[in-house]
Amino acid sequence: MSDVVKSLSTRLSTPVDKPGVPSREEAEAAVRTLLRWAGDDPTREGLQDTPKRVAKAFKEFYSGYGEDPSEILDKIFAEVEGYDDIVLVRDIPFYSHCEHHMVPFFGVAHVAYYPTKGVVGLSKLARLVDAYARRLQTQETMTSQIAKAMVDALEPRGVAVMIEAEHMCMSMRGIQKAGALTLTTQFTGIFKEDPAEQVRFLTLVRGGRG
Repeated sequence: MSDVVKSLSTRLSTPVDKPGVPSREEAEAAVRTLLRWAGDDPTREGLQDTPKRVAKAFKEFYSGYGEDPSEILDKIFAEVEGYDDIVLVRDIPFYSHCEHHMVPFFGVAHVAYYPTKGVVGLSKLARLVDAYARRLQTQETMTSQIAKAMVDALEPRGVAVMIEAEHMCMSMRGIQKAGALTLTTQFTGIFKEDPAEQVRFLTLVRGGRG
């Protein structure tokens, strides 16, 4: 391999910091500062590599910022034998972080729509949930973002989104009520206009559960 090719290969494989975005080194330094502020010693053996691990984990936790929801839903299958009834994917697990305290909240999302021009791959709906979950969030905002993205991309007759989640900011700190669930919903189109469709959605979501 020539020196030119080697140099190019090295540049392509090395992450490039975006303008205005702190570098990896700055992020790790911030973690060390927080460790000291918490009362520990970031130089002790067990914490020496923690800043690197935290920076790497943050890239995974907040990978949704690099996702474009419109691209996730850009492929629609029009040949579905005229299917125009409800499509529901329920119990989609997700993990997110509260934008107020940066602690986790997690649970399941239930997503449904009535197709018009075609259907989208079922796995894409799970990816859409993750795209918004893997950001600093509020559950209410995340619920509406998922619904809006589906309306914009699919132009369905209606969308229904329900999220059930436990928030660690309620379980670990503050009021400390472990196990408390928060439920949010967003309805558009036929789901918003017809209460019977909301009942149908909720019945299908709860169907088969004890």
